Amino acid sequence: MTLRLAVLASGGGRTLQNFIDLANAGKLDVEVIVVGVSKSKCGAAERASKAGIPCFARRKKKSESVDDFSTAIFDQIRPQNVDLVCLAGYLSLIRIPDDFENRVLNIHPSLIPAFCGRGFYGEKVHKAAWEAGVKVTGCTVHFCDNIYDNGPILLQETVSVSSEDSPECIAKKVFEAECLAYPKALSLVNEGRVSIQNGRCQISNS
Repeated sequence: MTLRLAVLASGGGRTLQNFIDLANAGKLDVEVIVVGVSKSKCGAAERASKAGIPCFARRKKKSESVDDFSTAIFDQIRPQNVDLVCLAGYLSLIRIPDDFENRVLNIHPSLIPAFCGRGFYGEKVHKAAWEAGVKVTGCTVHFCDNIYDNGPILLQETVSVSSEDSPECIAKKVFEAECLAYPKALSLVNEGRVSIQNGRCQISNS
């Protein structure tokens, strides 16, 4: 079965492009049905347009509340009959409606619970890891709840950090891990191997 995705992004859309490229190469059984962006002029919107994928823009500041903003987002997604919503560098907090519970995935560029939560995004995460002098960092794919970078962890990929690494080097390593981790997570879901029990992800062997 081909997994039908909605992708929400706020920036350059590199993760979106990774999904598109892997799907086109027959290496990932997904189809991006619709893309939602924070502003109409961004890299993710351009990538969606180039791939012929419908794209909508919704600015949070135009909504009176998080609930109103979230309702507007999911009202755009719901008619597309997607299986999952994938946050791909999406910086706005959204409230997940009941019919999308355990159907929204996010990837965060650290090993949650380290360097996560409100205010930790993009280069800020890698700078914090560098300042802390960590020897290992990585990325986390998790199901979303209504708290920043929270919810059942599906999988994590680690990368080593050397004393010579700059925040920029760390960012490059982590993104390379993300390009492997997110597709792996989607494949696990598509294979029916993922369940959530008592707030934790369980992955079966078959």
